[in-house]
Amino acid sequence: MGVLSHLRVVEIGSSAATSFCARLFADFGADVQKVEPPAGDPLRRSAPLTSGGQSAWFAFLNFNKSSILMDAADPDAITRLTALIEDCDILLDGRDVDSAECPSVDLTAIRQRRPGLIFLEASWFSPKGPYAGFAATDSTVRALAGLVKLVGPVEGPPLHAPDFQTGILAGLWGFIAAASSTVARMEGAPGRSWSLSIFESSLALSEESMFEAFARGNAVRRIGINRFWLTFPAGIYETKEGWLGVTTITPAQWRSFCDMLGLTELRDDPTLVLSADRMQHIEQIERKFMPRLKTRTAREWFAEGLKRKIPIVPVPEISDLLQDAEKKVRGAIVPVLLGEEEALTAGSMQRLTLTPPLRGGKVPTPGEQQALAGKRRPLTRSASASSGCLEAGRRPLQGVQVVDFSMGWAGPLCTRTLADLGADVIKIEAIQYPDWWRGVDRRRAYVEDQMYEKTVRFCIMNRNKRGLTLDLARPQGVALAKRLITGADIVVNNYSVDVLPKLGLGYDVLRTLNPRLVMLSMSAFGADSIHRDCRAYGSTLEQGSGLPSVIGSTDGPPVMSHIAFGDAVGGLNGCAAVLVALIHARNTGQGQFIDLAQIECMMPFAAPWITIRSIDSMPPPRYGNRHPQFVPHGCFRCAAEDEWIVVAATDTDMWQRLAILIGRPNWAADVSLKSAGARRGIEEEIERGIEAWTINRDADQAMAELQAEGIAAGVARSPIDLLKDSHLRSRAFVQEVERTFIGLHPQPSMPIREGARPHAIHTAAPTLGQHNREILSGCLGLSDAEITHLMRQGIIGTKMLSEEELARQREVRDAEKSAR
Repeated sequence: MGVLSHLRVVEIGSSAATSFCARLFADFGADVQKVEPPAGDPLRRSAPLTSGGQSAWFAFLNFNKSSILMDAADPDAITRLTALIEDCDILLDGRDVDSAECPSVDLTAIRQRRPGLIFLEASWFSPKGPYAGFAATDSTVRALAGLVKLVGPVEGPPLHAPDFQTGILAGLWGFIAAASSTVARMEGAPGRSWSLSIFESSLALSEESMFEAFARGNAVRRIGINRFWLTFPAGIYETKEGWLGVTTITPAQWRSFCDMLGLTELRDDPTLVLSADRMQHIEQIERKFMPRLKTRTAREWFAEGLKRKIPIVPVPEISDLLQDAEKKVRGAIVPVLLGEEEALTAGSMQRLTLTPPLRGGKVPTPGEQQALAGKRRPLTRSASASSGCLEAGRRPLQGVQVVDFSMGWAGPLCTRTLADLGADVIKIEAIQYPDWWRGVDRRRAYVEDQMYEKTVRFCIMNRNKRGLTLDLARPQGVALAKRLITGADIVVNNYSVDVLPKLGLGYDVLRTLNPRLVMLSMSAFGADSIHRDCRAYGSTLEQGSGLPSVIGSTDGPPVMSHIAFGDAVGGLNGCAAVLVALIHARNTGQGQFIDLAQIECMMPFAAPWITIRSIDSMPPPRYGNRHPQFVPHGCFRCAAEDEWIVVAATDTDMWQRLAILIGRPNWAADVSLKSAGARRGIEEEIERGIEAWTINRDADQAMAELQAEGIAAGVARSPIDLLKDSHLRSRAFVQEVERTFIGLHPQPSMPIREGARPHAIHTAAPTLGQHNREILSGCLGLSDAEITHLMRQGIIGTKMLSEEELARQREVRDAEKSAR
C-alpha cells in the first residue's frame, strides 16, 4: 500500500501537465482514473513512437493509472462523469489545453456538494490576459518564457529541445498545489481550488536570469553553444573519449581546475579570479584549456575532479544511462509495459526511503482498469462544510515548521515554495559561511560594503523566510540547531552527502530527537551512490542527465539548454517529495529520510528517448529545432536585430492556415502535403517560406498575425523582456517588495493560485541573522544575556566575515585546540 493509496484522483482533458501531476500521485499508490474519449487521449499518438506504435511520451506520463472511456455523445456520460468526480479526492482538469471530447459537467455544483474536493485546472497561459486562448506548444511557451533566446550560436538561430519540458515543470507545480491541499485537509480544512499556468510554471527556470537582468541591466545575451552569461566556464567540452561537463564558480574551484590542467598562468592571474572577470576572455581561456582536456578521457577527468572537489561530470548518451546499473537500483530507470512491448522509462525521483514509490508499471490500454485500483485503502472522505470556519486566507501549510540548511538555488526554491504556501521556514546560515548566492567574493571591500545583502538572486529565492545564523562547526551552534529541529516537521539541505552527518546532524541522530521528522537530502547523485562525493551545480545536473545528448544537430556537440537547469527542477522535485513524506508523517507519526539525487530529477526530460532507446538499438535522432511530430516546427528570424519567433503547425488545419498566411496557398491546397510525414520531404523549403514572411515583420507583429489565425507561435523573449510582458503584467505576476539595502525590487509569483490574484509575498528575504533574537528567544527561550554571549563568541552574528577575519578566527581556534 502506497503513501497515497487512500486517495482517488480523477484526470480529465488532455494535458501533459495534468497527466504528469496525476502520475506523481500514482507513483505513491493513489487510484488514478484517467478519463478518455473512445479514440483515447490524443497524447497516445504523440511522437516518438515505439516500433509497436506506442507513444513513449504517453507511456512515461501514464503508467500505473486506470483508464475510463467516456463518449460525450452518450446520454448518460454526464451522469457517469459527475458520479466519478463526486467519489474522488482530487480532480485534475486539463480541458483548457485540450478538451479531448470530455463531457461537460457542472463543477460548481459538484464542489458545493463536495466541499472537500481538491480541484486543479491547468491552462497554457490562464483564462484571462493577452495570451489567453493562444495556440501553443511546448516550444512556443518556452520561447515566451525566456528559455530559448539565450541558447545556441551567437549568429542564431537560438537552439531549443523539441518538446517534453513544460508539462513536467507544470506537473510538478500542480502536484505541489494538490499535495499541500491534502496536508491542509488532514488538519480539517476544506478542499481548495487551484489554477495552474503552464507558461508561468516555466518561469521557475527563467526567474533568476529575469531578475538578475533587472539588477544588472540588459547585459545578458547569447554567446554561443554551451556558453552562458555570467558564468564561465560552464559548458560541455570534448575529451580524448567522450564529452565532459565543466562548471567552475568559486575562486577555489577555478584554481583547482587550472591546477588539474597544469595551467598555472591562468590560476595565478588576478584578473581571472571571478567568473565575471573570466567572461571578458572566453576565447583566450578556452584556447588554453580545451587542448588539455583532449589528453584524457571524460571518465579519467571525472575521477580527477572528484579528488579536487571540482564540479565536472561525464556527459552520457542515452545508451549510457540504460547501462548504468545504479540508475536501475535506485529506481531512476524503471520497467514499463506498453501493450506487448517491454521497455524502460524514467521512474519517480521522489526517493522516500521508508515509503518508496512504485518501481515502474503498466500503461493502461484504453478503458483498462489496473489491479492497483482495487487495492485502495478506504476512501478519505472530504472535510465537512463547517470546516470553512477555519481562518479565512489560511494557507495550506500554515503551522508546518521547516529548518532550512540549504544554499544557492535548488534547496532554497524548495523551501521558498513551502514558505509561500504558509510554512514557517527558518533559514540557517553562518557569518563564516553564508549562503553562496549572497556572493562568493570574500574580499574586504565586498564584505565591508555589505554587498552580500544586495544580491537580487538571493532575495528572490529566500523571501517569506526567517533568518538565523549558527556556526555549525562549533558544538554550541550544533546544540542550538538540534533544539530547533526537535520541534520541526521538515529539515532540508543540499550540501554534499557527508556534511551534516560530520557535524552531528545526520538523520540517524536527528530521528532520535524527533521521530516524526522528514529530512530531505538534495545531493547530486544520491546518498548511496558511488559518485556521492561529486560536487555539482544546476549546470552539472543537466550535463550528467543525458538530456544534452538528444539536443542540437546530428554532427554537433551535446547541447545544454540552460545555465542551471537542474537547480529549479531539483527544488520542485524536493518540494514534491517532502509533501508526500509529510502526508505520511501526519497519518502515522513516522518521519523518514528522502534521498533525492538531483541529477536523476533531470532524467524525465529525456524519458521518451530512454524508452525508444531501450527497445531500439539505434540511438535516438537529434532534431535540432525541428520536431519528431510537427512539421513545420522551428525558430525563425524576424525584422529587428536578434529577434526570433518559434512557429509550429500541430495538425493539418493549422498547417493549411499557416501556408495561406505566408502567401503559399498552393501548399494549403496540395493534398499530398496534408500529413506531417509528407511535409518532412520539403521541410527546408517550408522553413525558407516561413522565414521569408517573418523576416519582414517585427516579432510581436508576426506572433499577433499568426495567433489571429490560430497558429502556434511565440516570440523568443529575453529574460529582461519578461519584466514588461503584457500578459504577466495583466496577471500581476511580478510583485514588488521592499527590503533593507536594495529597496523596492521585483519578485516572481507562484504559477499556482487560488483566485484571480497570486498569493501575496508577506516578507522580504532576511538579512544575515535578521531574526536571531526573535528565534533564539521566542522559539528556544534563550535570555538576552545568553544571546549576547553567543554573539561575542561568533556563534551567531549579522555581519559576514571577510577572508582575513575568517583566517584570524581559524588561528584562534587552532590555538585554543593546541592549548587544550
